[in-house]
Amino acid sequence: MTKQDPYDVVVVGGGIMGSSTAYHLMKMDGRLKVAVVERDPTYTRASTTLSMGNIRIQFSLKENVQISQYAFEVLDRFEEEMAVGDERPDIAFHREGNLFLVDEAGRGVAEKALELQKTQGCPVEWWSPAEIQQHYPLYDSSPFQGGTFGPKDGHLDAYAVLMGYKAKAKSLGAGYIKSEVTHVLTNRNEVTGVRLASGEDLTAKVVVNCAGAWAAEVARTAGVSLPVDPVKRQVFALSPAVKPQGPLPLTILPSGLYFRTETGGLILLGKSMEEDPIGFYFTWDDKRFMEVLWPELAEFVPAFDTMKLMRGWAGLYAVNTLDGNAILGEWPELKGFFLANGFSGHGLQQGPAVGRYVSELILDQPPALDLSTFSPIRILHNKPLSEGGIV
Repeated sequence: MTKQDPYDVVVVGGGIMGSSTAYHLMKMDGRLKVAVVERDPTYTRASTTLSMGNIRIQFSLKENVQISQYAFEVLDRFEEEMAVGDERPDIAFHREGNLFLVDEAGRGVAEKALELQKTQGCPVEWWSPAEIQQHYPLYDSSPFQGGTFGPKDGHLDAYAVLMGYKAKAKSLGAGYIKSEVTHVLTNRNEVTGVRLASGEDLTAKVVVNCAGAWAAEVARTAGVSLPVDPVKRQVFALSPAVKPQGPLPLTILPSGLYFRTETGGLILLGKSMEEDPIGFYFTWDDKRFMEVLWPELAEFVPAFDTMKLMRGWAGLYAVNTLDGNAILGEWPELKGFFLANGFSGHGLQQGPAVGRYVSELILDQPPALDLSTFSPIRILHNKPLSEGGIV
């Protein structure tokens, strides 16, 4: 085995979490020697780039709300702050809103979440069925009690955000290595580095697991068991015969069906389902659209009864099977092994706050935002967080 000179920090995974962490580490201490190991620099199968790029403030756990509030702040100045020389990322942040439809069974949970969001200063509104119909005439909102609308929520170019963080981290001195981590190396109860597929060892006293859907596999090599499963999620791009007069927000039905408009007059549609397979699968199935999603969509938007399926794709959620929330911080039983895992589909919007928080923990700085509720100690104690319904 060959060995490099020691690193201060090795980050496993160069997606949104790994690149945000590398950027924040270098920003906080430019003397650090940081390596980011990424198996696929094209990000063909990265959850970041295969997502619908949604950013929302509508959560019912206070810390998740605060994470999104910080993301909004960062994204407002992102293009300026991530500039490298004359190169500036164009993240195409469209604040077209998120609309959660609420049925009778979910009304109590939704009202409680809305109350929390209001206490945090969030501009979220309750809309009656008539108000929903007034804003979006194509919708048939009559079966619902109403909905919550977040006007500052929206979507962006996830790849551009990722590349912005990566380019800035590299400009500050972080190194990116194309390889796969096959083992997290340990000695007694401390990490000592990682072993790459090439057989090369990278020595470091701090290793950060930012491996997304592959997080549990990476952790397992260090003797750590994480409740994180890779779950396939599918997205379909549709061309409706009847085009909406303006952009539609990301609209989420109680069943889990969600859709929004995309550039070019398209509709993006998806739904998380119980039968979604666990594993590293990237195929998409047009039968799911034809037999399951389309009929439900056309019931809510009757004008969408005539559509053309243009394309589809599949990506992975890193689902925390304990409680669907992030796992952040140092693993209590292994010094130097830090986790940023289990985001369950929320990773893109949580990247800015998480990268900063994990860097603060590594450098022993007081956190700007207390995210200790996501500590991995709850995994050891089997104590899930309660998100109250809107996850």
